[in-house]
Amino acid sequence: MNPEKKQKIEKNLKIIAKREGITPEEVKSEIGRAVSYAMKSSDPKVQHFWNSFPCEGDSPTVEEVIAYLAEKLSKEI
Repeated sequence: MNPEKKQKIEKNLKIIAKREGITPEEVKSEIGRAVSYAMKSSDPKVQHFWNSFPCEGDSPTVEEVIAYLAEKLSKEI
């Protein structure tokens, strides 16, 4: 992931954290927990989504999920 994109994600995590009254690390942890839960779904469509998810490791990082979904949403709007 390019540094500019990563910096933008970190900035937005800080904005969310401030709005929610928690730390950016807690925001990131909550997103990570939600992703982990979603990846365990038994729904075949959900499994297909996660199995085809573009990531560098075995499972996507929070930053990879945010970047991918933001890009996907921006194309749909």
